Amino acid sequence: MNAAAAFFYIFSTVMVGSAFMVISARNPVHSVLFLILAFVNAAGLFMLLGAEFLAMIIVIVYVGAVAVLFLFVVMMLDVDFAELKQGFLQYLPIGALIGVAVLIELVLVVGAWTMSPASIGAASSPIEPDVSNTLALGRLLYTKYVYFFQAAGLVLLTAMIGAIVLTLRHKPNVKRQNIAEQNARDKSDVELKKVPSRAGV
Repeated sequence: MNAAAAFFYIFSTVMVGSAFMVISARNPVHSVLFLILAFVNAAGLFMLLGAEFLAMIIVIVYVGAVAVLFLFVVMMLDVDFAELKQGFLQYLPIGALIGVAVLIELVLVVGAWTMSPASIGAASSPIEPDVSNTLALGRLLYTKYVYFFQAAGLVLLTAMIGAIVLTLRHKPNVKRQNIAEQNARDKSDVELKKVPSRAGV
């Protein structure tokens, strides 16, 4: 067994175990931590496959943003998880039925999967040997698919603006900052008051 195979078995075993702990841990904070561990091991598997860009994206985006955001939300919100788990038995039969159906599909797919000798030679990498995965992906995105890339960015920008507009609520009797009014002030509009120490305005 070479080093690549050994690292593959280590990463895959830890990732499967941490993924199981994500759904079986009783503490939601522990579930998020196990999710971060699963993401890191998935990044290691991508590194073994030579897809360093995907490994970097998983670590930066999913671990650095999504999983940490989940962790902060779970720790900061006072969520009553005991109340949320009260309806667990109500949906258990439907969840078990869906799980059995997915398991049967996986068994059928794995049982019918075969590797033909001709497909091994046809699966050669289209990337040049002296070009990294990140460079090849950047060339493809910013040349052939540049319009689709820009369109995806506009869609995400529109979704972000829409989410801000939908969630923005102007509450009455709440002081807000008016930049134009502040910039239009001069010295005569400003009143200075001497406030004693440890006393409010």
